Amino acid sequence: MTLWKRGNVWWSIYYLDGIRHQESTETGNKKLALKIERKLLDEAAAKKFGVSEVKVDVDMTFGDLSARFLAEGEVRPHHIDRLKNLLPFFADIPVVRLSKGLTSDFRIRRHKNKTVSDATINRDLSVLRHILYWGVDQLLIPANPLTRLRLARERRVRRPVLTVQEEVKLLTAAPEHLKRMIVAALDTGMRRGEILHQLWEHVDLQRKILSVTRSKTPEGEAREIPLTARLFELLSQNRKESGLVFTYYDQPIAYSIKTAWRASLRRAAVRHLRFHDLRHTHNTRLMEAGVMQEVRMALMGHQNRDKVHAMYTHVELPVKRQAIALLEEWVKTQMQTIGGNNANNQEEGHNGDLGANELEEAMEEEDASANSARSSGQT
Repeated sequence: MTLWKRGNVWWSIYYLDGIRHQESTETGNKKLALKIERKLLDEAAAKKFGVSEVKVDVDMTFGDLSARFLAEGEVRPHHIDRLKNLLPFFADIPVVRLSKGLTSDFRIRRHKNKTVSDATINRDLSVLRHILYWGVDQLLIPANPLTRLRLARERRVRRPVLTVQEEVKLLTAAPEHLKRMIVAALDTGMRRGEILHQLWEHVDLQRKILSVTRSKTPEGEAREIPLTARLFELLSQNRKESGLVFTYYDQPIAYSIKTAWRASLRRAAVRHLRFHDLRHTHNTRLMEAGVMQEVRMALMGHQNRDKVHAMYTHVELPVKRQAIALLEEWVKTQMQTIGGNNANNQEEGHNGDLGANELEEAMEEEDASANSARSSGQT
């Protein structure tokens, strides 16, 4: 760096990547000119390495930042859902004033207003933190004040598993479009979003293979799932050349199917279940049919936590077909068992239904199986 005086003004000459730069400091004071020269060089270096000084808007609220995120960021449906809980509390608070103490107040407020679990609030705060990180990446804020935020420990939740008898009742009570989704979830283990985005272009009825069109995980994307006999028959009856596989009168089905799902449970007189529990049911049935963990993970698109071991556990299509065959055989056996029990109950004057105690025991056995599946690392 060199300073030289032209008339009454000091000029700075410096080199960056071998290129000569010359700029006026616009001052006749040498000490001030030295400080300006130092700043000019710092700005040039920051520009070279892609590091720019963030101009903080101290008046920017979390509501303002969220609006920018919704307009310019990569927004997922769950971001919008969580913002419905976050904005009433954080919207008017300047981003520079966000703190861990405020998140504790938010957690207390959520517990007071509604019975929610710590896991639910953790999901809210995760979205809050995600939006703040987005603001940092966009140079809207200098740093994320919640970088080291520790979320509450989550208790393990007992996930129910649909029994075969409940499945029969639910399929009888469900409307046609939901019935197709239920069969797909039970026979493939696909997530709700995967089912709703599945395209006919990725269904090969000749090979009886379904390739997942879209998944929330890289492991689940484009995975091949052999079709069961009943799912193959269901898809063959509604075959189209292109477009969405699962529709409602040829129209896309809304992401939320809570109304139809709850109504079907009520009509079938089946205990409360989430649609996602059908995925747990599929996994549990595979396990009870004797399918190995690696094969179950490949079929369901689970992420393998053991990356080294994953190199040696690539599951080929014939192994998947064998697993689906085992699943079908297991379901068939359960159906025959239910049929035998119903026949015995009819002889005893119970109108062909399982007794209350027997049904409760069957449900407990299925729930115990679900716990075993989770302990084996499946979610």
